[in-house]
Amino acid sequence: MGGQGTVSLDSSKIGTYEVSWPSRAEEPNGRTSPEELIAAAHSTCYSMALSHGLAGAGNPPETVDTKAEVTFQPGEGITGIHLTVRASVPGLSAADFDKAAQDAKANCPVSKALTGTKITLDAALL
Repeated sequence: MGGQGTVSLDSSKIGTYEVSWPSRAEEPNGRTSPEELIAAAHSTCYSMALSHGLAGAGNPPETVDTKAEVTFQPGEGITGIHLTVRASVPGLSAADFDKAAQDAKANCPVSKALTGTKITLDAALL
């Protein structure tokens, strides 16, 4: 409960980050947590999947901004992930965007890896 350590991003060489139990279950105080790293991976993967799907359907996005919030409950673990995406896709209807957004949620590799976790989505065009 009082331990700490580090995690490094070796392939990109962008840094080594401190991790600790309090950063996970209490206040981050400048440290990261496994949940923050999962959120970063999930939001990145989701954005890539959505952009790829839109472009493949002839609707390349101008911008895609995705945030992932991972909920952690001590004693239970990760209880959910909420994705929020805002995108600018000229000429695409809200209904078609929602369909593409839901497809990306279901099919991005990180979403697939996290199938045991409830994932919710708030998607809208800018």
